[in-house]
Amino acid sequence: MAVPPLNRKLLAILAADMVGYSKAMEADEAGTIERLKTVRSEVFDPAISQHHGRVVKLMGDGALVAFESVVDAVACAAEIQSAAAARNEGLPEPERIVFRIGVNLGDVALVDGDVYGDGVNVAARLQQLAEPGGVIVSGTAFDHLQGKLDLPLDFAGGQQVKNISRPVRMYRLRLDGKRVRWTLRKAMPRWTRTTAAAIVVLALAGGGTWWFFQPAPLGAKPSVAVLPFNNYGGDEATGRLADGLTEDIITDLARFPELEVVARNSTEVYKGKPVDARQVASALHVGFVLEGSIQRQNGRVRVTAQLIDAQTGNHLWSDRWDRPAEDVFAVQTEIAEQVTNRLGGGVGLIQAAGRAAAKRKRPENLNAYDYYLLGTEKIEKIAIADEEEAIALLNRAVELDPGLARAWVELYHAHGILAGFGINPESEIKAAADVAERAVRLDPSDAEAHAVFGMSLSQKGDNARAKAELDTALRLAPGSSEILTFYTGFAARFNEPERGAQMVDQVMRLDPNYPMWTSNFFAPAYFMAGRYEDALKMLERMTPNNYDKWKWVVLSSSLAALGRMDEANASVRETLKQYPDLTVESMINEVGLSTKERSRFIETMPLAGFPACAKPEALAKLAKPVRLSECEAGEAKPLGQP
Repeated sequence: MAVPPLNRKLLAILAADMVGYSKAMEADEAGTIERLKTVRSEVFDPAISQHHGRVVKLMGDGALVAFESVVDAVACAAEIQSAAAARNEGLPEPERIVFRIGVNLGDVALVDGDVYGDGVNVAARLQQLAEPGGVIVSGTAFDHLQGKLDLPLDFAGGQQVKNISRPVRMYRLRLDGKRVRWTLRKAMPRWTRTTAAAIVVLALAGGGTWWFFQPAPLGAKPSVAVLPFNNYGGDEATGRLADGLTEDIITDLARFPELEVVARNSTEVYKGKPVDARQVASALHVGFVLEGSIQRQNGRVRVTAQLIDAQTGNHLWSDRWDRPAEDVFAVQTEIAEQVTNRLGGGVGLIQAAGRAAAKRKRPENLNAYDYYLLGTEKIEKIAIADEEEAIALLNRAVELDPGLARAWVELYHAHGILAGFGINPESEIKAAADVAERAVRLDPSDAEAHAVFGMSLSQKGDNARAKAELDTALRLAPGSSEILTFYTGFAARFNEPERGAQMVDQVMRLDPNYPMWTSNFFAPAYFMAGRYEDALKMLERMTPNNYDKWKWVVLSSSLAALGRMDEANASVRETLKQYPDLTVESMINEVGLSTKERSRFIETMPLAGFPACAKPEALAKLAKPVRLSECEAGEAKPLGQP
């Protein structure tokens, strides 16, 4: 039996997405349903009616609406977003409803009143790429819109979308530009209209009868656009190097979960054009712009880069590299790593700018991300009062946004540092382990979450799993100075002390401005590798107020190993004032130590003058204490025997 041909039409597709429905229903089911009904009657129904829309069907997870004109479809999308934004202005955050919308023009099949085909699929993918409150228009729809709307459309690059083999051109509807001429359709001659119908696919985030979008995020992440590096050499080889450098920097910056990085296809449109950073930032909705240039001449590569604050136009940072061009790919990798490590991560310039902005806000206006930023700053001071304040700030962050994985990561650091100072060590270590596990569970793609989870496992004595987690972190972010820093402190734990010291050297090449807190990892790493002078140099960047018992032991033992006995003895006396029960045996019985770490303590601590043997009550707490031979021999002597 022959299959009848499908009824096909060229239709303009508008897909609007509602996100956060399940979360809102869980929080307030009755209120959410009522708000959705109100939004439908006050926002969607009037817009659809005004622009001659026809509802095709309502579904549990969406709805379809048809229009007679692609112009009407885009005008309707703009009106919906504008009306929704105006409605949200007077509402508290939990009651706000925000939408994403995508528009496509494509061929669809009509079957029993329903629609199928790529025309619908592409529109649905585009709406997923739109910003909350924004509209993305496909290239085919854009081609039919030119000259028919007063709202500008900015090219947003080509995008490979799910289940669509070809790249899809995308244009961002600039809703803050001129208003759409809502009377345009009536003024246009009939023959100029597209004969397409537009379909609105409103995809729900869960079951329900209409659309909902989650409230604006509690804390907006800093966002950055990396413009194509200018090629001043003019030749194709230098152009390829410039393209590679741009792509590497975008890729490396994108690995930092605390940053939002614009995709390269969105910035590629500015290649080779004179641009104003503030205009670019406005078009791409970012807070920072990174631009640079590359020149290859006489066997050398010269690269410049600068970071610009989009709000003020001020240059926050700039640098220049001059390298031999023999291995251009090595040069490309080195520069990309240096740029991203100076801008991204917990100590990068972008986060520093965010901290400064958070401090200027009124306390009642702080949100989850601001609390996170301020908490990280306190952690880096490595002092008891600052760590306690950091925990309070970070706890406030996760109260506001329990899914903020990076805040849980930082809580690990704060609890761990307090434990190192001897403040409720058992409870603090447990708290650190709990938040580390939560962080990696919330975001398995976060390299630092894997790093802190690995460190927490090592502190439990599970070094095999700890190494696996830290290796995973290193695979996820091989050029991250932060991940390398964390690894340096645990390489000796894996019986690889020399590797730890080499990693310290690598970090200092990647980020010559490495912050003070890194010495917390670098000093022990150098000490365990027998590089005592380097260990002392790291400790000089800290103050005694920053030392926990580990740093005091490293300081005293390094001085003794270098023959600086008067200084070593004085350091031991100061250490024992703060940690009176500290002995060689107490150190070598710390959980998870490797044989090489124990050997280093046994070799150097007695030289400095630390007591050798642990007290019986301390040994009684250990299931299988590691003993020094002289301590066991001393206990074996009969009473009264010298």
